[in-house]
Amino acid sequence: MSQISRRTVLTALGTTAALAAFATPSYAEDAAPRAPRITSLGPAIEQYALMSSVLLDGVAYIGSRNLETTGVIALDIASGKVIASTTVGNGHSIQALGLDPIRRLLYIGVLQKSAGSQPNVFRWDLDSPNSPATAIGAIGDRDVRALAVAPDGVLFAVGGGGATAPALWQHDPAVGGLVSLGVPDAKVTLARTVAATDRTVYFGAGSTLGGGGSTSRAALYAFDRAAAQFSNITPAEMTNDPSIRDLAVIDEQLLVSTAGAAESSKIARLELADPTSYSLAASIGKVAKNFAVLDDTVYCANETGILSWDPSGTTVRQLDLKGLDLGEIWGLDALDGALVATSGYAIVAVVTLPEAATRVIDLGEAGAPIGPQTCMGIAVGAGYAYVGGNGGVARHNLRTGDVFNLTIPGEAKDAEVIDGVLYTGQYSGQGIWAHDPRSGTTTRRVASFPEAQNRPLDTTWDACNELLLVAAQADTEGGGSLWTYKPATGVASIAVNPIDDIQLVRAVATADGVAYLGGDNAQKTGPRGTIVAWDPTLQSELWRVETNQANGIAALAVQGEHLFAITIKGTLIVIDRTERAIVHTSDQRSLTPGFAAMTNAGGSVYVVTDTTLFRIDPQTFAITVVVAGINGGWYSGPHLAADKHGAIYTLRSRELVRIEDQAR
Repeated sequence: MSQISRRTVLTALGTTAALAAFATPSYAEDAAPRAPRITSLGPAIEQYALMSSVLLDGVAYIGSRNLETTGVIALDIASGKVIASTTVGNGHSIQALGLDPIRRLLYIGVLQKSAGSQPNVFRWDLDSPNSPATAIGAIGDRDVRALAVAPDGVLFAVGGGGATAPALWQHDPAVGGLVSLGVPDAKVTLARTVAATDRTVYFGAGSTLGGGGSTSRAALYAFDRAAAQFSNITPAEMTNDPSIRDLAVIDEQLLVSTAGAAESSKIARLELADPTSYSLAASIGKVAKNFAVLDDTVYCANETGILSWDPSGTTVRQLDLKGLDLGEIWGLDALDGALVATSGYAIVAVVTLPEAATRVIDLGEAGAPIGPQTCMGIAVGAGYAYVGGNGGVARHNLRTGDVFNLTIPGEAKDAEVIDGVLYTGQYSGQGIWAHDPRSGTTTRRVASFPEAQNRPLDTTWDACNELLLVAAQADTEGGGSLWTYKPATGVASIAVNPIDDIQLVRAVATADGVAYLGGDNAQKTGPRGTIVAWDPTLQSELWRVETNQANGIAALAVQGEHLFAITIKGTLIVIDRTERAIVHTSDQRSLTPGFAAMTNAGGSVYVVTDTTLFRIDPQTFAITVVVAGINGGWYSGPHLAADKHGAIYTLRSRELVRIEDQAR
């Protein structure tokens, strides 16, 4: 399959980087006598990761994801080669691309780590592809999630991540700048899609991130451009779903889809002249997005491939792709009777209908810039270190320095190595996956859970009960869960909302057969910071401690009779497990600007944050900085792991490093 050659390229690149790192130690030999020994193992994971794609005149424009340089490549489908590219000076990923086919302009919207005055919307002149994209300005929301251009050339943008509910934004090229047209729904936490005509703009939103409580469900609004007024046109059958996922104007109809949770997603076709007149069908799976139309048949992507729907009926079918795994699809377009699907695996598949014959273009071979990506979870054991990315996990051979990218759909948020086998908690809603390096390069799903419990956050191994424990969050519903999986039997279980109906389970630690759960809350108000001692075999609470902190628990670890916890933004808490009481707190905000991770090694507790690796003395609770300015290149919070010798593995910038704490 075409992916093999891409993996070979990545292996060669990773091996070269790793061997070079072994030959040239990254830490000076004449450092202070008790300084840690730091060994670079090369880039943690290298690939061309992507998050968006649109097609114009046989060229796919593809937006990057979590790479050092954020930009767009232009892939000529006929030749299978990258023919142009541009970069933008801000943001980490590009989820929003908006085409103006009449004026041959591509608008680019970025996702950012923090809001500010920096631009997050750009424009690229496709008739001058050698000229870089230029900044237009910034919408008030931190992230631009979708863009649409009306036939008259006016651009509309939506997103989220700000301090207030997302607004509808407009850019009129004749006027310049970006202006807010208002917030249609104060309960919405994220706007994911937008479509536009010369008369009406369609705003699709809900609460896919930070859902639960009193937040909105699926919300579809029509904005009358002349009257400057919003009206709610959400089909009744869609209002139970978490959000509107995608929109497209095709002729005189509006195609609409939802993201599902407890129910399957929905797809509908609304009449523009009368949105109350529509046809609707239950889809297959929990997501439907990226509309394309061929011969009156509507096609869209779900989490396992491509769907087809004839709007004159209610039957949705899964397209048989003859075994081709596309993972998450970020673009689907019609081209000369075929479908062009852009996959998160960094491939583009041209699917010829009706026989579904496929031609696969490997973006690495086509000339896309492969580079180090920001990372997810990390695990080490049996001679390998593993680092999660988008659509894959990098497997580092610690003996030879070879690196191989394993293909797994979604994101490995955290992982453990158990008896030589890698087990990962996979976002979004992918459950637990496994890889045994002794069997080659295959990966497989070994446990599934309700897809609403979609975001695994932390993993640990319970040796007493021989259970893999996974802490999880329910993005759309609020709350969270604890997953268990027993490799010896393949039996899985789940406890939903073990802390309460509001708090997700952000952290899990274990000792003596007891699981310790750390609570957080995705909402701005409500309880957080609760720690629960839990019996994972009986699925019952043993006791709990309220920390009464302003922030939720970021990480947990057990050392001896003490349970160590650190909150988001840095309060260290130590609990006596016998007395079930807090015996120590200290302020570590200077070392912990946000999230953190913990592990045990050599009798001490180690914490890594976005900036620092530090050690906690298990007796005195004193803090010692091990590596200042480690500044790991993490996408969704830092991670670390320890090997059987007590060495720590984590990130320094975007490189994987092994740290031997000689002062310990």
